[in-house]
Amino acid sequence: MKTVQDMVAAAKAEIREVPLEQADGAIRQADLLIDVREPDEYHEGHIPGAINIPRGILEFKLTNDPALEDRGLNLVIYCKNSGRSALSAKAMKELGYAHVQSIAGGIEAWQEAGNPIVKPELPDFG
Repeated sequence: MKTVQDMVAAAKAEIREVPLEQADGAIRQADLLIDVREPDEYHEGHIPGAINIPRGILEFKLTNDPALEDRGLNLVIYCKNSGRSALSAKAMKELGYAHVQSIAGGIEAWQEAGNPIVKPELPDFG
């Protein structure tokens, strides 16, 4: 019986994973940076410029949003530690997206390397 770790390993064998050292350059060249974590995780802090499309609705959003219909878009995706983004990249590849890269190590590795994150602040109504 397969485990989720088996599924992630199989996905990583089929996708392009960008090493952390090259992630900043890949992000700068991307048409879109997608955070596939849950909204609460995204609001705790995300990579600057990222939009949030949670893993659970990714395929639906990609096939129903005209802004995302171009299968030639240069996309970089990430999650917490690269498991969900690997599964997402594999799904995107199956949907015909030709240029998808997952950031190795996810936002955890990004932060550990001292790279910036954005933490949205609630408005001060005081």
